Amino acid sequence: MVSFCFYFQVHQPFRLRKYPVFDIGNNHDYFDNDKNQEIMKKVAEKCYLPTNKLMLDLLKHEPRFKISYSLSGTFLDQIEKMPELLESFKKLVDTGRVELLDETYYHSLSFLYSKAEFVEQVNLHKQKIKQLFNYTPKVFRNTELVYNNELARFIEDLGYIGILAEGADRVLGWRSPDFLYQPATTSKISLLLRNYKLSDDISFRFSNKGWNEYPLTTEKFARWANKVNGNGNVINLFMDYETFGEHQWEDTGIFEFLRNLPKELLKHPDNDFKTPSEIVKIYKPIGQLDIHSPISWADMERDLSAWLGNKMQETALRDIYGVEHSVKQSDDPALLADWRKLQTSDHFYYMCTKWFSDGDVHKYFNPYDSPYDAFISFMNILNDIKSRLKQEVMINGG
Repeated sequence: MVSFCFYFQVHQPFRLRKYPVFDIGNNHDYFDNDKNQEIMKKVAEKCYLPTNKLMLDLLKHEPRFKISYSLSGTFLDQIEKMPELLESFKKLVDTGRVELLDETYYHSLSFLYSKAEFVEQVNLHKQKIKQLFNYTPKVFRNTELVYNNELARFIEDLGYIGILAEGADRVLGWRSPDFLYQPATTSKISLLLRNYKLSDDISFRFSNKGWNEYPLTTEKFARWANKVNGNGNVINLFMDYETFGEHQWEDTGIFEFLRNLPKELLKHPDNDFKTPSEIVKIYKPIGQLDIHSPISWADMERDLSAWLGNKMQETALRDIYGVEHSVKQSDDPALLADWRKLQTSDHFYYMCTKWFSDGDVHKYFNPYDSPYDAFISFMNILNDIKSRLKQEVMINGG
């Protein structure tokens, strides 16, 4: 028996505008609202709406099909202004065969810098999911699948039954990602690992004509997946939702592939579909995984170097969390909201200087001409945040 677990990350940040030094102390408008609306509209038309429609059709016509999503808080904030799109996600959840996961509201790296802020964001996300979908998640995924033992223990203490991570070769060694594991230092929570080879065959290699397996057909994919029968319990196919229609355009045949894939996988009598929480309840961990250094699903390295690979990124992240106490002491909701939007991991991803094999990924909807421009704008905005904090102190007579 092999269970397929389809999980999709759905996220869009509030992108920053190019913020010159002359605006510091004079202009607190940090976000490129026109660009953000333009991108949301574009991706909704190319990806979200057609893929949601296709998924709903699959769920209606194939009762064994199930999927799961994690919707970032910044994404939800934006689609609340797009009723048709929000309603399309509600229809999916209403089928009863779609699981929603929890994450940090602002798609942040807060766990690495502030456990208090991390918990606040997780709770904010849980509240938002309850408010919009009347749903309470049982499984957690951290931003960009950043994971280690400490996080697993923390998430277990928050009451979650499962957590997602990357099936990175360097932590698995000879072991397979196609089983459930127990994180070291925990006693109850289960660890679901992404099968990155099969996931990336769809999300990255599908339209690559230079790939020696091109074109990827549902029959070929099912043949590869069926080899896990007898050698694993679950195939976790985790990917960005933007794979469909945005990363892989409609004319590549990606929608037709997705439409036919469940039927093809279910031809094998031992295959089925399960959501993350169902997998946790049905399968027992086959062993313990001890992961000290953080891993992620980003780039070839699958570590933190996409956000912490250079001094610019280190400085920006250190400084944004360096003002946390002052921001929260200010009791200014607008300032707090701006500060939290600045924590979104995308802002630091845009500062990445790894322009080699992963370069195209780092260019995705990047509003800057260079990583240095991203850093300059971010630090200028952070200096304006500090200016606002000083103003608060003066007004309140501190």
